[in-house]
Order: sequence, then structure tokens, then C-alpha cells
Amino acid sequence: MALTKHDIVEQVYNELGFSKNQSVETVEALLELIKASLASGDDVLVSGFGKFCVKNKNERKGRNPATGEDAILPARRVVTFKCSGKLRKTVNGN
Repeated sequence: MALTKHDIVEQVYNELGFSKNQSVETVEALLELIKASLASGDDVLVSGFGKFCVKNKNERKGRNPATGEDAILPARRVVTFKCSGKLRKTVNGN
């Protein structure tokens, strides 16, 4: 089962003693800050966790799998994540 935003708000509420409203506002503010940084093209580095990077993808040739028609896929930006060594070790149980 996935960790949801609601679960994070509950953890902030239970562990830090904030009110429900403060917990929601804190989590929302953090997520908005991360989104704004990525939207402006900046990377987001969380020490001990990992790095979110914005990468530019060039226009490329593709194919519609339903019809088999060739199509040109437009250039776009994508967000990638590279986990830190600490996170990798934690996930792998080392």
C-alpha cells in the first residue's frame, strides 16, 4: 500500500503535535515549494533521501500503438529521481 499525503499529514499531526490544520498547511506548503522549484527548472536535493531533477526531452518519432500510425512526440520536460546512498542502503536492509 502506498504512503499518501493524508498519511503524511497524520504522521506530522501525531509526532510533532501540530493541530490538524497546521499539519495540512505544513505538508501542503512543503509540496508547493517542491513543485515551484521543479517548475522553474531547479533541482530539489533532500540530503539523505535523494535528488529530484528536471530533464529536457527532445522531440522524437513515435507510433500510436492502437492504430500503428507514426507520430511526432513533442519536446517536454520530465522529473526524475535519484535516491541517495543512505536511502538505497535503508531500502535494501543494509
